[in-house]
Amino acid sequence: MRLLVVEDERKLARALASALEAEHYEVVVAPTGEEGFFQANAAIFDLVVLDLMLPGRGGLEILQALRNRHIQTPVLILTARDGTSVKDGDVEVKFKPISGSEGQAGGLVWRARDANNYYVARANALENNVTIYHTVNGRRTEAKRTRMTVAGNQWHTLRVDFQGNHFTVLLDGKNALDWSDETFKDAGKVGVWTKADSVTLFDDFTYGAK
Repeated sequence: MRLLVVEDERKLARALASALEAEHYEVVVAPTGEEGFFQANAAIFDLVVLDLMLPGRGGLEILQALRNRHIQTPVLILTARDGTSVKDGDVEVKFKPISGSEGQAGGLVWRARDANNYYVARANALENNVTIYHTVNGRRTEAKRTRMTVAGNQWHTLRVDFQGNHFTVLLDGKNALDWSDETFKDAGKVGVWTKADSVTLFDDFTYGAK
């Protein structure tokens, strides 16, 4: 599998490339939007990992230009944009677990205060289960778990609805878990999550407030 990583931050680009190469992917790194656009046009890739916040030609502009040229290579977007704050609402994502010896997981985060304090629900293809946790001061504690089939190398949809102290987790439209907790009551950030050496693709991330 041949991947193109378009990322201007050298340390992050090197880390991504090293992790992917360790899983036996062939990786080409483009440090600018212009070079990334040139590479995506000039060669065939199975996936493009594209940073939104590139200097000069930004990620969205590159994506639009590729689609205008009918280049339909799958694109994974990277972004560090901030400012999301949701108290009650929903969060949803499509994910495809690719590989990993310790985990093949896709997850969702909500009501996150910071990198060490948040709720997370995840589905793991290695274990065929769905689990919900809270992470407090960097320590992740399992609250509830259920067995469900999570096939590897297939797309799944994970969703969490959260209202007050009650949370509902759904996998592929089926109710997986219900849980009530008072740890994080205030609005917080939302996002996607994975673990250990998981290589997981994400797509169609959405969230809404109620």
